[in-house]
This record gives sequence, structure tokens and C-alpha cells, in this order.
Amino acid sequence: MNAGDKVFVAGHRGMVGKALMRKLESRGDVSILTAGRDQLDLLDQRAVGDFLEAEKPEIVLVAAARVGGIHANRTYPAEFIYDNLMIASNLVHASWKTNVQRLLFLGSSCIYPKMAPQPMPEDCLLSSPLEATNEAYAIAKIAGLKLCQHYRAQYGVMFHSAMPTNLYGPGDNYHPENSHVIPGIIRRFHEAKVNGAESVTIWGTGKPRREFLHVDDLAEACLHLLTVENPPDWINVGSGEDQSIFELATLIAEVVGFRGNILLDLSKPDGTPRKLMDITKLQQLGWKPKIALRDGLKGAYQDFLTTSDLRSK
Repeated sequence: MNAGDKVFVAGHRGMVGKALMRKLESRGDVSILTAGRDQLDLLDQRAVGDFLEAEKPEIVLVAAARVGGIHANRTYPAEFIYDNLMIASNLVHASWKTNVQRLLFLGSSCIYPKMAPQPMPEDCLLSSPLEATNEAYAIAKIAGLKLCQHYRAQYGVMFHSAMPTNLYGPGDNYHPENSHVIPGIIRRFHEAKVNGAESVTIWGTGKPRREFLHVDDLAEACLHLLTVENPPDWINVGSGEDQSIFELATLIAEVVGFRGNILLDLSKPDGTPRKLMDITKLQQLGWKPKIALRDGLKGAYQDFLTTSDLRSK
């Protein structure tokens, strides 16, 4: 990335897109291009091509995606696979046709097999079956990654991908059913505290282990990758640390100030037993995360109080 570059942030209104915007704005030396859904339908191939042809950005950051937690993935698999396939296909192909200099596609750690070795290295991709609860989303993200890889190999374009672990932070989705694990647990503990409930129930056994990365750390990693002359086709972006869901819930309860009991609903699915990224490649490129989980959760709770309809009483 050079001073004066025009950078198109696809998905600038989402949590990741907003974090990328904050980092780009803090630089102060690039031109930021955005387009909301009312201006550009990323599912429309012709519209995407016309937009990039007219605007001619040097860099495209693909942060746009249909995302959600286990419930949303299981309930809307058709939308998850179709929308994410179209977003990736349209942006990658149009970027090639309009001579975009560099494209960074953002995937997800869910692209890796359910029983992947831990921590998960980049080369375990497609080595065994995916986790069934988010297969549709994962397949679409794998397709986007492979689009970048093959367009790069065939046409010599600098299109590459970053695979973040579970993200949290400002701008998260706190929907009671369609949210990811951290915002969902934050909301439940806050409601319990406000309503004086004696307990909060979380899904599954609480034993699965998860890794979490603050979204501002991800944004910083993405900008760092744009400075790398010859990056890998795809690279893991994570914290390098994980904890059980029960440990996470206990920490969130402390941050929120809920002092009741934490119960387990064993009828609900656990998902993948463990998801820890091997971030050796990224560390070798000179990047590491800065925001500790407890500090990040404190900020996330404050964001919830600011943006949610559930205010602290």
C-alpha cells in the first residue's frame, strides 16, 4: 500500500469493515472508497464490474460477507453459501478485469476441517470433512480463497487471503439468536444482571476450546499484509491462544458483573471440539496481536451498552 492509493473496502458497515476503516483513516495518506447496499449490490456481477471500472481503486479489501453463529448457519445454509459465493466471485473477477493492483480476501478459520490438527496450519485445508454446522459458509469462503490463489497463479495478480480466527469487538452483532459466541454471551449475562436472574444457560458442554481475536488486531494485521511483497496465498490470523467456552463465559460474567450460576444446556451442539490457529507464518512476517482478551472484552461490553437497546439500569 502506497500513499495516495485508493482503497475500496467492501463491507465497510460490518464489524471487520469498520475496523479496517478506522485503521485506514488513522494512516491519513490513502483515499478510502466505500459503497453501501443502496449504492452497490455485491451479488450483481455487472454492477460490481461497472463500479470498479468507474472508480478504479488500486486495492480491494473483501470484508463483505453474510455471517452468523451456529443457529444462523444451520437455519439459513442456502443464503450463506449463495451470498458468500457471489460476493467472492464478483469482486475477484471484476478486480482482475479492471486491473486492481492488490486484493485481500478475508475468510475464516471455519474453512479448516472439523478434526484438523491443533493448532491448525494453513496446509491442513481440504484434508478431511468440515464441521457440518457451518459447512455452507466454509465452502463459500474456501471458494473465495481458491479464486484468489488461481487468479494469482494464472494471471500474475497479487490477490491473496487472510483467514481470521473468531472475532469480537466494536460493531459486533448482539442479536439474541443470530450472533456469535462472545456477543451472544455478553447479551445473556447483561440481561440476567439487569433482571436479577440467578443463572445463565450456555449451549453445549462448555468444553470446546476457542481462540478469539479483537477486530482491531485483525485490521492491523491486514494492513501489515498489504506491505508484504510476496505473501502466502492464504495466511492464518489469530491470537495463538484459546480457552474453553466455560472459561470464556466465566470471564465475560466477571466483566459484565453477573454473579449468578452458569448452567449448561447439553441438548445443544458443541460444534468443533477445538479451533486454534497456527500463526507461525504471520509471526515470521513480523506481526503479533496487541489486545489481551480481558481488555478486549471490557471494550466489547462498553460497545454493547452503547449500541444495544438493552441499556444498563
